Amino acid sequence: MTVEPRDNKSIPDLLADLMREATDLFRSEGQLIRSELSDKLTQLQVGGGSIAAGAICLLVALLTLTAALVTAVSKIGEPDIGPGWAALIVGAVIAVIGVLLLAKGKKDLEPSNLTPTRTARQLGEDGKLVKEQIR
Repeated sequence: MTVEPRDNKSIPDLLADLMREATDLFRSEGQLIRSELSDKLTQLQVGGGSIAAGAICLLVALLTLTAALVTAVSKIGEPDIGPGWAALIVGAVIAVIGVLLLAKGKKDLEPSNLTPTRTARQLGEDGKLVKEQIR
């Protein structure tokens, strides 16, 4: 039966180590949260851009659909489809694109997607580690 040697450190040395490690921990946690918040800010900007692009597409679709409706109504009674129906189809496609962009932007801006989850998880793990070290 062998006995492992113990590290004989004085209480001041142990307290100094604890303070140094706690400082390092808080510094690295600060870097993690800054990094994650930067990522979330980028996500916020992209989501805002998607909403703006979707709104522009829907505005263009509204103008195109209005022109199509006017042209279609003015052509009632003719046997061919005419330019009105073509504009109607194009306007509908632009509207679908706009709706998709708005949905994507809305999803990107949901609070659950903007929460710094990695930092929260890491802080929880660090708390468990500190509790284990204290025991």
